[in-house]
Amino acid sequence: MDLVVVTYATYTTVSLVVTFWVARVLHRTGARFLVDVMNGDSDLAEAVNHLLVVGFWLVNAGFVALALRISVPVGDARVAIEELAMKLGKVLLVLGAMHFANLVALNKIRRSRHKEQQAGVPPAPVDAAQLA
Repeated sequence: MDLVVVTYATYTTVSLVVTFWVARVLHRTGARFLVDVMNGDSDLAEAVNHLLVVGFWLVNAGFVALALRISVPVGDARVAIEELAMKLGKVLLVLGAMHFANLVALNKIRRSRHKEQQAGVPPAPVDAAQLA
């Protein structure tokens, strides 16, 4: 089998396995944080958690697909490993950036809701139509 094809297969497999693992960890461990962000509404938190996982998968799988092409000739294993490392590094950076962006956004929501609670303002009801 061609070395480029082996590199493509390894890149795709490792990238999607890492994406799956990170999505599972974030879904499981982020549930409590989302319940706090949603003022104790566990049903809403679970729905948001699932939506975040779907979005996470779509963005990362799309990035993996777009970054698949290798533009340099892969003549030996060293070049294949270097290309694979560069591609996997980019995937990991995208995963980390997405996680960080989600945390920042959710923390802003959480802080505003906690400020409202401290000020004695009842939390605004969340309309499901607004979330769509």
